[in-house]
Amino acid sequence: MATSPEAERPAPSQGRHRSGVLHGRRAGRPLRKDQRARMARDLPALEVGLAELVDPAALFEPGIAGLRLEVGFGGGEHLAHEAGRFPDLGFIGCEPFLNGVAKLVERIEALDLDNVRLHAGDAGELLDALPPACLDGADVFYPDPWPKRRQRKRRFLSEPNLGRLARALKPGAPLRFATDIDDYAGWVLARVLRSADFAWEAREADDWRKPWDGWPSTRYEQKAIREGRPPAYLTFVRR
Repeated sequence: MATSPEAERPAPSQGRHRSGVLHGRRAGRPLRKDQRARMARDLPALEVGLAELVDPAALFEPGIAGLRLEVGFGGGEHLAHEAGRFPDLGFIGCEPFLNGVAKLVERIEALDLDNVRLHAGDAGELLDALPPACLDGADVFYPDPWPKRRQRKRRFLSEPNLGRLARALKPGAPLRFATDIDDYAGWVLARVLRSADFAWEAREADDWRKPWDGWPSTRYEQKAIREGRPPAYLTFVRR
């Protein structure tokens, strides 16, 4: 998700190619002085080390009702919105793009959120570090579509990463995916329908044409709609 001019594009890819290289930009324009100061002050307490993910519930205050993950949170607009709506849940956000991390850290301070933790790196390594069946939901919104045929192996919701997500999600937990790129929606749907781990339970067009309850539309999404790219909102359920 994205709200600023430098981030008004799909969130960077969170996938690794077979070479182990993380694709997508790690930084855009230089951070402002206040952003640098806030990051230095607040990020150490928010950032999650992979070793800590052995018990992800321990990252939050005792008594949280569940855990959710957002992969590629962009500027953090949706993640901060959801954390405010559901203060009893713990949210882990993954984003390698430094400018996006800085924006979410700013939102966390402005909204006084204490139920968000961040991993400013690769989502694959985060998923591998999580214990099995620990997540009550996972979101992947507007990831980089890698439109060229030779780039498609970089798309995040590939068979290997669907397997990683399936391992970390509880049975019955939703995996939500949004994109304004028809080809990417079909590409992901084909892989989910081949998967033994997920079910697509849509029954009518509104099940993928309408966003989820409480959805905070962003500048990127509104631009896509104006340009004739209506989004698809797909929900897959962990079997």
